[in-house]
Amino acid sequence: MTLDLRGHFSEFRGAQPGRIHLAAHSHHFWPDAACAAHRKALSDAARLADNKWETVFGDLIPRVQRGIAARLALPDATTIAFAPNTHDFVRRLLSALPAGMRPRILTSDSEFHSFTRQIARLEEDGLVAVERIPAEPFASFPERFASATRRGGHDLVFVSQIFFNSAASAGPLDAIAGAVQGAQALVVFDGYHGFMALPTAFAGSAGRAFYMAGGYKYAMAGEGVCFMHCPQGFAMRPRDTGWFAAFGALRGGGGTKVAYGSDGTRFMGATFDPSGLYRLAAVFDWMDEIGLTVDAIHDHVLALQTLFIDELARAKIKPLCDARLVTPVAADVPRGHFLTFELAAAQAIHDRLARADIVTDVRGERLRFGFGCYHAAEEIEAAVGAIARAIG
Repeated sequence: MTLDLRGHFSEFRGAQPGRIHLAAHSHHFWPDAACAAHRKALSDAARLADNKWETVFGDLIPRVQRGIAARLALPDATTIAFAPNTHDFVRRLLSALPAGMRPRILTSDSEFHSFTRQIARLEEDGLVAVERIPAEPFASFPERFASATRRGGHDLVFVSQIFFNSAASAGPLDAIAGAVQGAQALVVFDGYHGFMALPTAFAGSAGRAFYMAGGYKYAMAGEGVCFMHCPQGFAMRPRDTGWFAAFGALRGGGGTKVAYGSDGTRFMGATFDPSGLYRLAAVFDWMDEIGLTVDAIHDHVLALQTLFIDELARAKIKPLCDARLVTPVAADVPRGHFLTFELAAAQAIHDRLARADIVTDVRGERLRFGFGCYHAAEEIEAAVGAIARAIG
């Protein structure tokens, strides 16, 4: 069963009617509800001026926290902090690692740039020691990574739920969190390609692991609205801290130490643009109103992937048919919402598709095609036909 939600995305779809957007994993279209919420943010800013922050903190943030918690099965919505990007959270997590020693980090070799670049730079100066577990072969990654965590000796274990450069899964998150040794080791899952794409029940790890993601991709809310679930008892006083991190502690008065909230606010920064919160709240409300679930979106996208692969074979598009499909389309293979083709001509093909107004993206020799709930099954054949004309 597939969805047809095209009528709910009229602003983005109508802005460039000839565009074939197959990069939902990179930049997701916003539903009309989010577009309306963006305008509401401006209206509230004009109407309330300085007083808008009472609305943001008193109503908007709790609404978005509840929406996220519902989709991750979190037991406590107040563990969620917000930031304009996940790199803010990476910095604060790194700043919470033990002082006076070189922190030991366990991760994969396929993390996104916001983490990979940061730890590589710290590694250059000998400030961290990093162990990277190869993501491939994907089938054995969960056990290889869990085995590395069981060896212990790590201050930070950081891994993606879905790898950005392949769509492969890191495996069950509870199994990874449960394998980590060291009572105070920080366990962090980058859920940017998992949240609102894969059904994710995080309750089993909510007391042990951090989970970060954002609105730019599958949450359909655009830039500037990222979040992190922050388990109680871990990294209670990050050194990289903004004044919003004290909101939960302001009532406690003075003291000799810098004060922090005891909930997710301890990872907050400082003044930010709240418009993304408006959009994300509207996405959650829209989904609830029409009965749209993450499970339904996931089933829809997997069905579109299968249709796409079948149409490529039917159209005999040789470069893509001959390329390695990095993460296979198979019922027993967990995967994200994009297809990754590995071929030497990836950049050239991407550029030819772009000239034909077919939007994809490329990472080295990997060409990625992504699908979302704003695509309909009947559009796949036409999209593949356009691809055939562009690169055939």
